[in-house]
Formats: sequence, C-alpha cells, structure tokens
Amino acid sequence: MMLEIIKAFTVGICASAPLGPIAILVIQKSLSGGHKAGFIAGLGASVVDTLYAVVAIFALAVVQEFLTAHQNIILIVGGLVVAILGVSMSVSDPFRKVKKNAGSKVSVTDFMQALLMGLSNPGAVFVILALFAFFGLADKAPHDWSVMPIILSVSAGSATYWFCVSWFLSHFRKKFEIRTILWINRVTGAIIILIGIALSGDGIFNVFFR
Repeated sequence: MMLEIIKAFTVGICASAPLGPIAILVIQKSLSGGHKAGFIAGLGASVVDTLYAVVAIFALAVVQEFLTAHQNIILIVGGLVVAILGVSMSVSDPFRKVKKNAGSKVSVTDFMQALLMGLSNPGAVFVILALFAFFGLADKAPHDWSVMPIILSVSAGSATYWFCVSWFLSHFRKKFEIRTILWINRVTGAIIILIGIALSGDGIFNVFFR
C-alpha cells in the first residue's frame, strides 16, 4: 500500500503541474496577495483534483457517458465561467490588496475562484484517470472506501505542489512595483478570458457546424 500511496502522491503533483487557467490564477494570487493567497487558491485546485480522483475511481463509466452526451453544453458554460473569472481578475484592485496584505485575512474568494475554475473543466477527470493508468493505479485501486489513502495522497500531492509554487512566487513579489502587479492582474485576466472564449467558441461551433 505504501508504494500505491507514493504513486498517488505523484499523481497529485503531475495533475497540478500543467500550465492552465488555475496555474495562471495561482501565479497572479501569489504575486499580488502573497504566499497565503496563492496557496489558498491552490487548495481550491486540490479539492477539484480530489473530487476528480474520486470520480475516476467510483463513477467513471457514468461520468464518461454524461460528458460525451453534454460535451458542448459543458464547453459553453464552462468557458463562460472561466471568462467571467478572467474579467474579475482584470478589474480587481491589487493596490488595495497589497496595502492590506500585512495583517489581513486571506479572502475565501481566492479559494472559490480556483474551485469554480477547476469545476468548469470536468474533462480533467480523464487526466487523473490517465495518470492512474500510467502509474499502475487504475486496475489495482479497489472500488470501495478502502481506496481512501490513495485519494488523500492525490490531494496531498496537489496541495504540496501548490504550496511550493505559491511560496516560490511570493518571494518574487517584493521585486515588483505595485504598478507592475496591476499589469500582471490585467494580462493574466486577459489570458484567462481568451481561454474561456475559446472553450465556449468550440462548444458553439460544435453545436451549429457539426
């Protein structure tokens, strides 16, 4: 079991590593709000990875059928959610956030933004499944709650990855002027908006032209 736990921990790290909307969000939060803000956003992503690990183990056949049947709707709605979150990032005020950072609480918004962004891409469950297969966990994992150590290890791997990334990035924020952080907010927000538009556009194209 210890070997499976180590493999599952590695799955959590690998599932978090690709550069996408959530990674961009964590980068923005870490640079504008510091280590805590970036890590809290990363925890939102870790929760999503954990949920998808559960789905991959217990309900893959049902989820696969649902995703296939509603793929275009998921793309359109998910893309809109991502784009809206991108707009929110673009118009946010990092000046106020940086000034209050020293003794302020980290907003639950940081967590919820990453959570919603992750849930808007349910196709990521297949990434988890592919990693399970690659590390030899897909067939060995029992389909009951005795698999809980594996699920928790995926979550721990993801959380550890985001902790390290947010800690590393937060140490660079002192080298940025506040105006630079403002532009980082705007640019990262614009990138996420474009990703959201692309996802929704793909879904709309499939509905009308395929």
